[in-house]
Amino acid sequence: MSADTGHLCIRPRGVLRGAVLTLVFAGILATAAATGSLPRQDAAGEPAGAATRAGQRPPAGAPVDRAALNRAAAAAMADGKSGKQAAEEFVSRSGDRWGAVYDKKEYAEFEQALDGTYTGVGLSAGRAGEDRVRVTRVQPGGPAERAGLRPGDRLVSVDGRTVDGLSVSEVVALLRGDGVPGSAVALRVERGRAAWTQTLRRARLATDPVTVRRLDDGTLLIRVAAFTKGAGTRVRDAVRAAPAGAGVLLDLRGNAGGLVAEAAVAASAFLDGGLVATYDVEGEQRAVYAEGGGDTGRPLVALIDGGTMSAAELLTGALQDRGRAVTVGSRTFGKGAVQMPSALPDGSVAELTVGHYRTPAGHAVDGRGITPDLAAGERAEERAKTVLSGLGGGS
Repeated sequence: MSADTGHLCIRPRGVLRGAVLTLVFAGILATAAATGSLPRQDAAGEPAGAATRAGQRPPAGAPVDRAALNRAAAAAMADGKSGKQAAEEFVSRSGDRWGAVYDKKEYAEFEQALDGTYTGVGLSAGRAGEDRVRVTRVQPGGPAERAGLRPGDRLVSVDGRTVDGLSVSEVVALLRGDGVPGSAVALRVERGRAAWTQTLRRARLATDPVTVRRLDDGTLLIRVAAFTKGAGTRVRDAVRAAPAGAGVLLDLRGNAGGLVAEAAVAASAFLDGGLVATYDVEGEQRAVYAEGGGDTGRPLVALIDGGTMSAAELLTGALQDRGRAVTVGSRTFGKGAVQMPSALPDGSVAELTVGHYRTPAGHAVDGRGITPDLAAGERAEERAKTVLSGLGGGS
């Protein structure tokens, strides 16, 4: 679990046809998963606030009246009350159980990370035992690495506050602080019997959501942790550079989603154009397409699990429905509701459910997920390699 990379924020570009389309990851402000972007005006001339995202299962019932929501927030502000709180109460009463309201600071953090960057010290942390927190990864070139921190170090406190017993989101908040590059943060660290306090300066850092590796049998393993800016191109370039006949193992396990545009570019690595997904926004039907020229013959197996969400599910659905890949693992999360952010008078943003996504064959994703062609648990990767070998993509 990443405790410093915070929230990888995202916005779609390029291959989308229609409104600006943003998928938002699960665990907003609760985990170090990625989140959605501020509303933007799209090429079709839709007003700011028309950006959409895929989220959790939407409720039954009529859409939230956005004009009434704005009036409620404005009325609260006129009375000297919190517009954000009034909006939260309005959304709660509306029945949209997945609707949410975010203040300006939260959205400013999202905006900072739209291009797959974040402000922090460059470390990831996870639980070690019931309460303790240990460093699990140190980002090369980041402040933590330059200070000599290593995976396995115990993180005792951040700016004097003990982290034992804190949730991951609380540790994230402490490490990120005010989110200003150059700001100082003091970490109390233990390594074996040694203990010391290290003051670091936060920096603007880039995430690396795609890793590419050649396995011993010649298989190309591509792991995609999130579809942030550039991830789709990384996948496509890796496939184009692979030796002829080499099979691809596309690992989407734990991928919490990202930009639909990037997922479509990734689909373009394996498809010669065509439909990736359809979606509706308040009854209006729209579609996402892959670009032409992809490698349609290379053996391909996609690994999925319950942590495969949003944009990663749309990619999975496209590859499965169009007969391009064998999917191995377990049922995906089922996150395919379209939500629309609306700017409120005080600068906060309310996100409201307005539609759903479907795979090319018309299967709903939201609340259902995608069932793999071959169910596999802990040995999923081994089974995927066996399947790929049977397709002619490995030894």
